[in-house]
Amino acid sequence: MVRTDHVPQRLRIALGSGVILPESTEVRAATLAPPVPRLAVESLYMSFANNRVLRDVAIDVWPGEIHGLVGQNGSGKSTLAKVLTGLYTPDAGTRIAVDGGELQLPVRPQEARDRGVAVVHQSLGLFDHQSVLENMRVGRLRGSRFLRRIDWSREREAATAVFERLGRHVPLNAPVGTLREEDRATVAIARALQDAHAGTGLIIFDESTRSLGRRSLEHFFEILGEIVSTGTSVLLITHRLEEVVDAADRVTVLRDGRVVESGREMAGMNEADLTAMMLGRNLIDLEHRGAATIPANSTPVGVAGLTGLGVSEVSLEVSPGEVLGLTGLAGSGYDDVPYLLSGVTHADAGTLTLLGATISVPALSPASAMEAGIALVPEGREHAGLAMSLSLAENATFPQTTRSARSLFPIDRKRERRIVSEWIERLDVRPRERKASIRTFSGGNQQKVLLAKWLANAPSLLVLHEPTQAVDVGARHTLVAAIRKAAADGCAVIVAGSDENELALLCDRLLVFEEGSVRAELRGDLSPDTIVEAIYSNGSRSRLRGPRSEVHTEKKENN
Repeated sequence: MVRTDHVPQRLRIALGSGVILPESTEVRAATLAPPVPRLAVESLYMSFANNRVLRDVAIDVWPGEIHGLVGQNGSGKSTLAKVLTGLYTPDAGTRIAVDGGELQLPVRPQEARDRGVAVVHQSLGLFDHQSVLENMRVGRLRGSRFLRRIDWSREREAATAVFERLGRHVPLNAPVGTLREEDRATVAIARALQDAHAGTGLIIFDESTRSLGRRSLEHFFEILGEIVSTGTSVLLITHRLEEVVDAADRVTVLRDGRVVESGREMAGMNEADLTAMMLGRNLIDLEHRGAATIPANSTPVGVAGLTGLGVSEVSLEVSPGEVLGLTGLAGSGYDDVPYLLSGVTHADAGTLTLLGATISVPALSPASAMEAGIALVPEGREHAGLAMSLSLAENATFPQTTRSARSLFPIDRKRERRIVSEWIERLDVRPRERKASIRTFSGGNQQKVLLAKWLANAPSLLVLHEPTQAVDVGARHTLVAAIRKAAADGCAVIVAGSDENELALLCDRLLVFEEGSVRAELRGDLSPDTIVEAIYSNGSRSRLRGPRSEVHTEKKENN
C-alpha cells in the first residue's frame, strides 16, 4: 500500500483512480514505489555575513503541477530562486534534490540543466537584438571538432524540434525585439523547455510575467497548462496573486525568510486569503475610486495635438484632484505619452497648458519639465528611475539638490534630512536607513523611494508609467494610497499602465488607445473586467488556466 497523504490532491486523485498522467514516468512508477517530488528542498538556510535571510525553508514540487511561491518583497523569494540556480551558496546542512537525486551545492548550472531544471528570469530574460535561434541556443552552441565552426543547421533543427513540441511556430531568424509579446513569451518558455523531455523537468519562472499584457499573459498560461499536462513541473514565483489563484495547484508562502504555508492546496482560495498569509494580517481593501474631488475654480491641465513616437494628434484633459488612466494593447501608444510630456523623448508636435501657461511640448527637456511642475515616475526603477549606487537619502532628495546646483551651497543637509524623514514615514520605507545604498532595498521599497522623490517636489502634474509593477501586495497598497493622496491634495495625475487591477484601483477616468489615438473613454465603474473588455473588445477576461482536476475527480467518484 502506497502512502499518498503527503502528495498533492491532483496526483493523489490520479493514483487513487488508476489514472495515469500522459508520458509521466514518475506517475507510472507510483503504484510500485512511493512517489518522489520533482524538486525537494529541505533545511535551507542562507546567510549574508551575520544576517540570516532564509531560515529552515522547505518546499516540494511534484511532477505535473504548477507550484506558486509568493511573499512580500524582502521575504526571501528571490534569494531562494538564486540558491536554486547556483548564484548563491546556502549554509551547510541544506539539501536540494531533483527526482530523488541530491544536487551538489552550490548548485552547478550544468548539473541542473542535465537534470532538466531551467529558469526564466524577470521580463523573460531575452536578448532583443539577437535572433530567435540565437536566443534559443545561447549557452548551448557547439563548434565542430576541427574547424570550431558552429553547425547552424544542427542548431536550427534543435530549436525547431522544441517549437514543434509546443505546437507553435516562431520565425527563427527574426530579431526577438521585433516579435509580438505572445511570441516573445513562447520563445522564453521554449528555451527553458529544451533540456526537459516530455514528462520530466522543472521550469522556474522568477517574476517572468511582470511586463506581459493580458492577452500575452493568457497565452503564457495556456502553454504552461499544456506543459504540465505531460508531467513537467513549474515553480511560479510571482507578485501577481491572480496568477497563483487561477493557475497554481499548490502554493508556498514566505514571510521574513520563513515558510508560513507549505504546499497549501489552492482549491477554494482567493487573493484575500493569500494576502493574509503573506502579511500575517488582513489588509483593508482599497475601495474603487468614486467621483474625483475637483477643487473649485481649478483649471484643467490640457494636452492638444500631441504627436511623437507611436502617438498621433492626441488631445486630453486632466483636472487637479483627478487620476486619468491611459491603457491599450502593446504598441498602441498609450505608454509613450508619459515620456513625451516630461521631455524625456522628443515630441514632433503638441502643446501643454499648465497653471495658465501654454508650453510647446517639442521644446520640453527633462529640466524644463521639472521647472514647469511636471514629474515623471518611469517604468524600470533599476535603470531609469533610481541611481542604484547612491543612498536612500541621495535618491529621495535628488530633484531638490539638482535644482539648487547653481547656488553657493547646493545641498542643504538639514533640509535633506527633513525631507527624507518625512517621506520614509509617509510611505513606510523599510529599513529606515537613510544612508543605506538603495540597491540593498527590496523592490517594493525602492519603488516607494522613487515615488517619494517626485512627490517631495510637489508637482502640479504627476505622470506615472506602471507605478506598481513587480511589487508585492503590501507595497502596492501603500503606493496606490500615496498617489490618491497626491491627487486629493490638488495634483493632476496621469497613469499609463497595462494592469487592469491597478488601473481600476487608481483611476477616475480611463482613455483606451489604439494605433496611436484615443479610441474610447471609460467613466464610472472601472472594474478590471470592464477595462479588459474595453481593451480587447472581446468580452471579459478569462481565467489564466482552466479547472485542473474535474476529470480526475469525476473518475474517482465513479469508482
